Amino acid sequence: MKVTEHIQNANGKPLFSFEILPPLKGQNIQSIFDSIDPLMEFNPPFIDVTYHREEYEFKEMPNGLLQKKIVKKRPGTVGICAGIQNKYEVDAIPHILCGGFTKEDTENLLIDLDFLGIDNVVALRGDAVKSEIYFKPEKEGHAYASELVTQISNLNNGIYLDEDLQNSTKTDFCIGVAGYPEKHMEAPSLDSDIHFVKQKIKNGADYIITQMFFDNKKFFDFVAKCRAAGITVPIIPGLKPIATKKQLNLIPHRFSLELPDDLIMEVVKAKDNDAVKQIGIEWCAQQSKELVAAGIPVLHYYSMGKAENVKAIAREVF
Repeated sequence: MKVTEHIQNANGKPLFSFEILPPLKGQNIQSIFDSIDPLMEFNPPFIDVTYHREEYEFKEMPNGLLQKKIVKKRPGTVGICAGIQNKYEVDAIPHILCGGFTKEDTENLLIDLDFLGIDNVVALRGDAVKSEIYFKPEKEGHAYASELVTQISNLNNGIYLDEDLQNSTKTDFCIGVAGYPEKHMEAPSLDSDIHFVKQKIKNGADYIITQMFFDNKKFFDFVAKCRAAGITVPIIPGLKPIATKKQLNLIPHRFSLELPDDLIMEVVKAKDNDAVKQIGIEWCAQQSKELVAAGIPVLHYYSMGKAENVKAIAREVF
């Protein structure tokens, strides 16, 4: 079932969903199931599965030359989605990236997902690889998420890359895209960022899921700006409980967002990370309750493969 259908069928009841990471290469899918099992009591209608693009490193050879070696640290998104749908009978939503994919790669991936009965995808540009300052698309790939949305939308209309295909079958993907309550790190302003979000909707996206935030006012202001710009699709907030003192520096740097002063001071005063974890749970639970009271249709949690914190929050909210 499509995300938009799940929201419609809920009749105003808030839904619980979460996102997981594929396991590191060499690990099996049981680690994924172990992180999902504790959260199934909250009846998630869908679970997001991230995609991590291939990266490369240069290894010095005995002759002194450098050899480029492809590293794929987290394979398995498509297989994990199939496993989730088979085991739990809930919708699994794979993330699809521009980075690391040609248009042909993307089309083949979408065909595989369609064969598996996957009804939803999240279309993202993806980050630059570690060796690059700015994002660089693949040759014959997409530079922007809006272009990726167009390709998926075209496939939904039976338009494939090979124009000579006869009697091509239409796919029927529900397309999610990212939104940034505190703007994308590369955007010059929030208004300009929303302009490009609107372009993704115009190109065929059906809903927005946001980057994490720790101040609900940032989210409410973002939604208000989107609505004023004519964006009417569902906007799903992305939430993450802070869990360690290190994240005070890591999260703002990595995701280009602000942490509220009250939260910062509570974490600074905490005696250890166990205390920080409890602070994060309480803060995120309060965020969640306020969002539910405001009528937000879905709360989406970035679990990062750790169910304990999210479970504690969900027990208070759902």
